Amino acid sequence: MEGGKLIIFSAPSGSGKTTIVHHLLEQPELNLAFSISATSRPRRGKEKHGVNYYFMSISEFKKHIKNGDFLEWEEVYRDNFYGTLMSEVERLWKAGKNVIFDIDVAGGLRIKKKYPEQTLAVFVKPPSIDELKIRLKKRSTESDEKINMRIAKASVELATAPQFDKVIKNYDLEKALKEAHQLVAEFVGADNNAEEQEPAS
Repeated sequence: MEGGKLIIFSAPSGSGKTTIVHHLLEQPELNLAFSISATSRPRRGKEKHGVNYYFMSISEFKKHIKNGDFLEWEEVYRDNFYGTLMSEVERLWKAGKNVIFDIDVAGGLRIKKKYPEQTLAVFVKPPSIDELKIRLKKRSTESDEKINMRIAKASVELATAPQFDKVIKNYDLEKALKEAHQLVAEFVGADNNAEEQEPAS
C-alpha cells in the first residue's frame, strides 16, 4: 500500500473526536477523506450503511478477518467488532486524498505501527472521566450498563495517550479545533492560512 497521508484521531467515547474530525473534513485545503469503518454492531438512529459505517453480520466480519482484508480490527465489546478495510484506504488514496480516521485507540496505534512515516496519530483527551460520563448520558443512545462499560474502558484508554504523536486536550472546543487544524495542516503540507491559527500548546 502506498499513497497519501493517514491522520488518526483516537479517544475514549464522548471526548469530542468525531466533532473535530467532521470540522477538519470541511477544510478543503487539507484534502481529507473519511475512512469509513466496518462494524458488526447494529445501526443506531439514522445511521446509513456506507456513510457512517459498513454494517456487517458477525459471520461476515469474521470472514473478512480470515481473508486478511483488514488493516486493523478489534472486538471492542463482546461480538461488537470494528475494523478498517484495506480496500477502503486504497479507494481513498486512489482518489488522491489524505485519509482521516475516527477510530478506537487500539486500532489507531496498530495503523501507526504499520505506517509510522505516513501516519499522524492524535489522541483527544476529555476534561475528566466525570465530564465524559455526562456527555455519554446526554447522547441518550445507550443504557447505563453500556455507559459504565465505556467509562471503564476510557480509564484504560487514557493511559495510552503518551503512545500517540500528539495529544489535544478538548477542554475548550474552539481551541481544540484550531489546534487540530494546525497539526493536520502542517503534517499534510497544506497552506495553513485559516484565520490566525493559534500555536499548538
